[in-house]
Amino acid sequence: MKNVLITGSSRGIGLELVKLFQNKGYNVIALSRNVKPTNNLKLNNVTSFPLDISSKKSISEALNLVYKEYKTIDILINNAGKLINKPFNKTTFQDFQDVYNVNLFGVAELIRQLIPSFKKSSHIVNISSVGGISGSSKFSGLSAYSSSKGALNILTEVLAEEFKDKGICFNTLALGAVQTEMLEEAFPGYKANVSPSEMANLIYKFSVDGNKFFNGKIIPVSSSNP
Repeated sequence: MKNVLITGSSRGIGLELVKLFQNKGYNVIALSRNVKPTNNLKLNNVTSFPLDISSKKSISEALNLVYKEYKTIDILINNAGKLINKPFNKTTFQDFQDVYNVNLFGVAELIRQLIPSFKKSSHIVNISSVGGISGSSKFSGLSAYSSSKGALNILTEVLAEEFKDKGICFNTLALGAVQTEMLEEAFPGYKANVSPSEMANLIYKFSVDGNKFFNGKIIPVSSSNP
């Protein structure tokens, strides 16, 4: 049975991914600051561990628990994210640091610590944003969020190159609008055409098969603007 590790698993797309992978027969490792939503599902082969991805100590503690039960990771989905919606001149140094800690620095540290558990054909899927792609539409108030996702996209490309000889694949899905709590924070009142479960289905399929065709790619997944 294959092992998938999903961050940001307590709500939205992450929670839908947990249910979907479990239904497909995977061992699911669900990491989130709040483990109650996944624990309350009472699903077989789903193990939840607390994780604050902005903390190196928390990452180490969570992975120490993971390694007691799982030796290899077939799929890693970096779904956890943080968004702050403020005009740039009111966005503080701490705001930028908080967003980057979750969207970039924590992701990099989690991947770094997980490298020994990856094997040939392991697939790391980073969940980014269309707003982090150069030349895409940009929106006021999202300077920290969009720039952090742009940096995540570049990290994906660099890691794909660095680990290609080991057969470990890195790709990014840059999502457009999905009807989640984070979308409401970014665009209050906006109604997206895509539900979390619909997007989770796409991410699932890509995570399972995408590394057969792609490595180091930033793939936009958007049908609307935003």
